[in-house]
This record gives sequence, C-alpha cells and structure tokens, in this order.
Amino acid sequence: MKLTHLIPARLIRPSWVLLMAAVVSGCANLTGPEQTSAQAPMQRLPAGMTPSTMPAAPAGAAVQEPPSSTSPLVPSAPPVSDMNASQSVDLKPHAVIGLKEQTDIWERIRRGFAMPDLDNDLVRNREQWYASRPDYMLRMTERSRPYLFHIVEELERRKMPMELALLPFIESAFNPQAVSSAKAAGMWQFMPATGKYFDLKQNLFRDERRDVLQSTRAALDYLQKLYTMFGDWHLALAAYNWGEGSVGRALARNKAQGLPLTYSDLRMPNETRFYVPKLQAVKNIVAQPEAFNTELPLIQNHPFFKSVTIERDIDVAMAAKLANVSLEDFKALNPAMNRPVILAAGTPKILLPWDNATVFETNLQSRADRRLSSWTAWQAPRTMRAEEVAGQVGMSADQLRSVNGIPARMLVKAGSTLLVPRQGKLDSDVTEHLADNGHLLLAPEVVLRKIMVKARAGDTLARLASRHGVSAANVADWNRLQPNAKLSNGQNLNIYVPAKASRRAAKSQPRMAPAQRGKAPVKAAAPAAKGTPKR
Repeated sequence: MKLTHLIPARLIRPSWVLLMAAVVSGCANLTGPEQTSAQAPMQRLPAGMTPSTMPAAPAGAAVQEPPSSTSPLVPSAPPVSDMNASQSVDLKPHAVIGLKEQTDIWERIRRGFAMPDLDNDLVRNREQWYASRPDYMLRMTERSRPYLFHIVEELERRKMPMELALLPFIESAFNPQAVSSAKAAGMWQFMPATGKYFDLKQNLFRDERRDVLQSTRAALDYLQKLYTMFGDWHLALAAYNWGEGSVGRALARNKAQGLPLTYSDLRMPNETRFYVPKLQAVKNIVAQPEAFNTELPLIQNHPFFKSVTIERDIDVAMAAKLANVSLEDFKALNPAMNRPVILAAGTPKILLPWDNATVFETNLQSRADRRLSSWTAWQAPRTMRAEEVAGQVGMSADQLRSVNGIPARMLVKAGSTLLVPRQGKLDSDVTEHLADNGHLLLAPEVVLRKIMVKARAGDTLARLASRHGVSAANVADWNRLQPNAKLSNGQNLNIYVPAKASRRAAKSQPRMAPAQRGKAPVKAAAPAAKGTPKR
C-alpha cells in the first residue's frame, strides 16, 4: 500500500514522504507482544510535526476529501490468536500505522488552546448570551468557514495561541465587510491609522483592512507586538481593543497605587472589560459545544481557497464568471475591492475556492486575446463638475457618480482619479502608480454671488482679496487686471463670494450702490476661469 493512498495528495511533500518512509522502515522488524495487540500502535511523526501541521497543498494539486473521523487510515492489526507473538510483524511498504488526520478544524483549534483561562461572572454572562442564541452562533461559525483554516495555519506557523483564531468572532462576527461607527474595518477591525502603520494599503481601488490575507498578517503582527510589550495575552488583547497607550497608563496607575497589574484589576471602559470575557466564552463553547447546547458546523481541516495570480486588469464580475462562482462568494474571498475592477498592478493575486482556481485558470487562458476589463482610470486635469467629466469620458453623470461614489452637488477636484469606461484613447490597463496612489478629492459646488467693492487707499489686490476671503489671482481674473496691477482709491471691483457670505461682505462695504444689491446667484464655474474660491 502506498502512502499516497492513505493521505490526501494536498498534504504530501517529498521531504515529508522520505521522513515517514524512514520511520516506517525502522519499525518493520520490531517483535514482541506490543506489536500484536488488537490496536495498532501510533506511528510517531518527525519532531515538531503533527498531522495538523502537515504542509499545505502544492500549487495545482487536486483537493481530496480527508478520511472520515470514524474510519481509521489503516485496518487494525489481527487478533493475537491469529499471530505468533515471537514472529516478527511484516508491514507493507510505506504503511502508516495509527496515523489519523484531524479532519475537523475545531478539534485542531482545541488542541492549540494555550492561554490561561479567565473565570468570572462576566465570562458566565457572555456564555449565557451566546448559548441562548444558537441561530446567531450557527450563522457566525458558518461565516468563518472560508477563513478559519488560513488563520489556524498562520497561528501554528508563528507558534501563537489558537484562541486568537476565535478573535474575529468577537471583532466582527467574521464579517470581512464590517465597518464600525469609529471607521474600523474588516474582520480584524483595523482603524485607518493602525492599518497604515501595519502596511495595509487604503486607496481608491482597495482597502487591505478588509483583505483576508493582508489583514490576518497585520493582526497577528500587531498581537505579537502587544504580547512582547506586555508579556500577558489578556493585557495584549485589552490593548488590541483599547489601545496600547491606554493599557500602559492603566498599568502605571495601578502600580502607583500598589494594585495588582492583571487584566481583571485594571480600570477600563465597559467594552474592554467585556472583551476578554467574550473571547473566553466563545473558547469555552468551542471546547465543549454540547455543554452549551450549541452545534458547530463541520469545517474540514484543509484549505478552502487558493491564491491565483492575475496579470491583466479584470472586472470583478468577469473574474467570478471565469471561476464559475457566484459574485457574492467571490466578494467574500476578495472583500478588499472598492471598485468593480481588479487592477493587476495593485492587486496581482485573487483568492478562489480551491477547486475553482483551476477552472479560472483554464477559462482565463481561453480569453488570452480578449479584453477582461471594461474600466480604466482617468485623472481630472482641473476642478470640474460631474456633468463635465461625464461628457469627456463618454458616460452619463448618474453613472459616473454611482461608480465613483460622488454625491450630488459636489465638484471633482483637480488630480482626482476616476473610474471610467475603457474605450477609445482610454483603452489600457491602469498603471501601478495610479493603482497604488489613486485618490478622489471632492469639494462642494458652491453657489456664488457677485458683489461690487471699492478699493481703499493703499489697497493692493492681495490685501483686498484677503479682506473678502478670496484669492488675489481670482480678483485679477474677474476684473481683467494684471496680477501686479495697482489699485486706486475708490476703484470699483467685482468679487464673487459664497451666497451665505454675501451679507457679511456687504456690511464691510456700507456705501455700496443699491443697484448692486440683490444680484441673482450664479454657479461657481460661470465667471471663474481659474477655479472657485474655497469655503
């Protein structure tokens, strides 16, 4: 019997096979009653390796279902009565005795629990809360299915406690699209500034705080940093929720007062006070679901997704179609996309369900000569209204606003990057610079009112403009003057100010001719060739 007949192909690497072959061959000549029991002995793995840490599937390997948890990998040894105890045991080449893969990710998580338990009334309160909501628990654990294996693999690789695999249950209920009222995003709930600190890109096209791989990498980096800082996992978790500075100050306060320096003894906000008890409650439920009348869905202990390289821009809908997965499932694995297109220069890899990755690659090759994206990026050369932009790029103003998230009555500022149809001169993939640095800046489409003012003795364009909150360049342009023109005392000048500010401006010119008051409002773009005044 071959080793490859016993273990799924995705778990086998040549170096592992050689190690196992050496171990088995060393056991082939053992004699004695310990080799003749009805229960086959457990085969030891190489040092530092467990069935749960066997290498992941090589690229392109087919997924095979692992053996059932109720079926051993090999038959048990024959009864003692059928064997001569003094006779050596003959093993088939490459046989594996007693080796049983963990087919359930929950069991693998349980075996990796390493944090000290917290036992108090808050934990029991949260246990009761979760246990009384079985439908919520089932939805939450089902939602974790695509992501748990990857998180568990990363935790084992870093030798971190497996309780941390449960932290997204507390942070976001394993929803990678979750956004808090404080603007924290993703299943690990990174704030914008913290995300940037841990190299999570946030731009027009993608937000890596929601990216499955990148956010997990950043979260574990952060948790390792906090544990190194505080030397205690409960304090590290409190800092993840409350901030390392807040926890540090709370510890300093307790130390100054001669109080204990443990998580339970710190004074902290209620959210942080319940944070570790929530995680402990979920840990207890995962450890013994039957004790809490909770059912955990079977999540297999093998990769759910595979990373696939893309070399050309491709629409999100097209990628899902080529992979033969629903748009909803595709977005669940690739939640970082902010726009309906994936830019190869900025996001060179996408995640796909393991079996669908091969389907995608095959279908992609069949479209090697065809365009995959219907969108590209365009930069505004100047501050423009949405209607003006739409006319230049060949789309309706409503579609432009919808695709780019531009509210009504907002101007697109100069240098902004917009997603526009890929056609004519705009038929090219987006450059790496725009993919990584594209941004959208908006300004209110301000309604201006024209007023007439009189220059005072000694006035310059700059001084008069400053008095009315506008630029000297605009004053010169509105009145067809040179930027360095000299003003004479009592000279009449036209100025455009925001409609709400016109009354204040009028008060500063009490001698204004009555005929100049009450002018109809005009749009900012009408008189201003060099842009509009900022509010």
